[in-house]
Amino acid sequence: MAARTPSRLTRLALAPALAIGATVGLASAPASAAVWSSCAQWGTTTLNGYTLYNNIWGSGAGSQCVWANSGTNWGVWADHPNTGGIKSYPDAKKVINKPITSLSSLTSSYNVTVPSSGAYNTSYDIWDTDYDYEIMLWVNKTGAVGPLGTSQGAVTLGGHTWTVYKGSNGANEVFSFARTSNSTSGTVNVLPILKWIKDTKGWFGNETIGDVQFGYEITSSSGGLNFQTNNLTVSSS
Repeated sequence: MAARTPSRLTRLALAPALAIGATVGLASAPASAAVWSSCAQWGTTTLNGYTLYNNIWGSGAGSQCVWANSGTNWGVWADHPNTGGIKSYPDAKKVINKPITSLSSLTSSYNVTVPSSGAYNTSYDIWDTDYDYEIMLWVNKTGAVGPLGTSQGAVTLGGHTWTVYKGSNGANEVFSFARTSNSTSGTVNVLPILKWIKDTKGWFGNETIGDVQFGYEITSSSGGLNFQTNNLTVSSS
């Protein structure tokens, strides 16, 4: 299984400048013109409460372009070589900024269209405000990819059955929940997962949840592949 690399904060500071094609891939956007698109390495915008981020952070990356009709309907064209190591994590982020015990609900629904080839995972990436802990929820994966750390067994939480992995990348603790079968649409009740980590396992305390991100962690997509988020919602109270 592929080991994950340091947190995206560390990656942002350390990732080398990459030559990213400025025009390739935008033709893969829907026929209706996208309201925003970017092929820049760190291209970002905010649409209807979600921050979109092209986020090409890994070494040896190729070209990648992101487009969006809204913060909840967007997609990516990526052409990354068939080599090891994560190249990018294009994503949409919703800011929560609430302690776990102050949340009465935290849910998300997703509907995606993903390729049958390449090496990638479709995942939520959830962070506390201090970036001490990273909680990943893998809803599907293809190719030679796998979570960091050691298996803690299977658990059914938030409407899905997951295999749980616990590890560290040297910068923060990583708790990964890999769905036991691939899914391209569904609803995840995130709060019970956070409470299970906090109360049942005691792996962290009453952390303040900062960001809920959703995107595609791409290792390879040689020849150019499309990843489309048909709909995404993140809600909390």
